[in-house]
Amino acid sequence: MDGAAATYEDLMPPTHVAIIMDGNGRWAEARGLPRVAGHKRGAEAVRRTLQAAGELGISYLTLFGFSSENWRRPEQEVGDLMGLLRLYLESEIEALKNKGVRLRVIGDRSRFAPDIVELIGRAESETAGNTRLNLTLALSYGGRHEIVEAARLLAARVASGELDASDIDESRFADTLETAEIPDPDLLVRTSGEKRISNFLLWQLAYTELVFLDVLWPDFGADDLVAAVHEFHRRERRYGATIRTA
Repeated sequence: MDGAAATYEDLMPPTHVAIIMDGNGRWAEARGLPRVAGHKRGAEAVRRTLQAAGELGISYLTLFGFSSENWRRPEQEVGDLMGLLRLYLESEIEALKNKGVRLRVIGDRSRFAPDIVELIGRAESETAGNTRLNLTLALSYGGRHEIVEAARLLAARVASGELDASDIDESRFADTLETAEIPDPDLLVRTSGEKRISNFLLWQLAYTELVFLDVLWPDFGADDLVAAVHEFHRRERRYGATIRTA
């Protein structure tokens, strides 16, 4: 690990870091390049971040790659993104396996082409036994949609008599979400200087520390991740309680 990353190599990592990867388009436009060039450079930032997260000892990394709202982007850009997704899934499976990374994908797969759905399933299956780092990609994902789907599933179980409505609590609801096997994020990082969560992990972020960085995602590297973790450790997490006094 380089530079600032090495300086904080003994820093206790958060268990789960989530990242909103923002700024690919602006990175490309600032250089007079097509937006797809920014997305390609963004894929390189994903590789750097995976490497840095593994070296820091982060156990869970969730990346917001494509939102349910992103389908409204121009057809050409969506097509370019789907092409890059295919390429990533095809080319990175072996690397993920070799690095001990388990891949999960959350989001609405029904909108993807059948070959992409198949690639996602294969990537998840072939990395299922890995334990060094749990990588979750949020693709065609929306937090409100996830919550609504969980509510529908629980309502159906109540209607069928399988479940009593009085048995529904926060724990059972969380277990119905797509992230049921994943702890809530300790730290959320958003790049590009924007300060909002954009319909990402709305339930799971209830007590997450939020860090907003001015760096555009294609320029994001190990030093930026370590800086975010360092900022995380400056926070006092009270989960709604008061500060304990001596």
